[in-house]
Amino acid sequence: MRYHVTNSAKSTPNQSAFSTLSSSLALGDDEPDRNLALELVRVTEAAAIAGGAWVGLGDKNSADGAAVDAMRSLLSTVRFNGIVVIGEGEKDEAPMLFNGEHVGDGNGAECDVAVDPIDGTRLTALGINNAIAVLAVAERGTMFDPSAVFYMEKLVTGPEAADMVDLRLPVKQNLHLIAKAKGKKINQINVMVLDRDRHKPLVEEIRNAGARTKFIMDGDVAGAIAAAREGTDVDALMGIGGTPEGIISACAIKALGGVIQGRLWPTSDEEKQKALDAGHDLDRVLSTNDLVSSDNCYFAATGITDGDLVKGVRYRGNQVLTQSIVMRSKSGTIRVVDGEHQAHKWETYGKQI
Repeated sequence: MRYHVTNSAKSTPNQSAFSTLSSSLALGDDEPDRNLALELVRVTEAAAIAGGAWVGLGDKNSADGAAVDAMRSLLSTVRFNGIVVIGEGEKDEAPMLFNGEHVGDGNGAECDVAVDPIDGTRLTALGINNAIAVLAVAERGTMFDPSAVFYMEKLVTGPEAADMVDLRLPVKQNLHLIAKAKGKKINQINVMVLDRDRHKPLVEEIRNAGARTKFIMDGDVAGAIAAAREGTDVDALMGIGGTPEGIISACAIKALGGVIQGRLWPTSDEEKQKALDAGHDLDRVLSTNDLVSSDNCYFAATGITDGDLVKGVRYRGNQVLTQSIVMRSKSGTIRVVDGEHQAHKWETYGKQI
């Protein structure tokens, strides 16, 4: 395979963009090493290529199964001692990449691992934008436990307004704060929202404030990152989405410098009681640091279909082209990685390409 890497980190004249990828181990075995970044890209590339073979074929289960198998296979080669804390479900429901599964080669740093082999299985099946393969890693014990409540109310925006917004404020006030911080008129603000019936009141509030909505069918990890990253024409993400996706997004936002705020949103009395029994304050607004407390975490994503974050899997003769984004919070480094892969060497990871 061949890579082209775009590096957005600031470097000194004597430190090239590639020095971080090629340098020897510098941090020892007690914490994730900077060389882990490119290893994680290899994993999300494999999942995206496997899942990408099913784009537009209407079979989301086969797409997801292929991506899970590929991600698990490549994870076993990564030098770290990982435990899946956000996976495909409990062991009995998900025989691979289940919550509590040990991944990696067992050496090196102990890590929490959050996986989503396809964030947007329906998007993949229908050939709709914003399906990605996602992987996040942080130091052991630093990711929020999402098991009590599956959904949370979220607010995401970029670094300009990170210290100004508050999920407890009215929607209109937050949007005007974002507009002020970004130097925009309110009617230039784009808010990404999952297309769900539960969001009808929210959409009305956004539009009454004078801002614009941008709907997504699924995939609020990509949406959250687009809201925090410059150059996407997305200024904020609002609404109720998955708690696991919020934690995964927080790993990326740690590197981007924006903010994610969340408030647990139980869907039943039973789930509410479960959260209270687990000691959660349902009125508490969780910050980025609450969702991921480590300052040394990684996020990697590879496009399956085209989207706001990265391009999807493409084919050129016997080549498969991928585009990925990888981030490390400790250095604030964000890299966009364009990969060229020989198709026949990836056939073991799912449907024949």
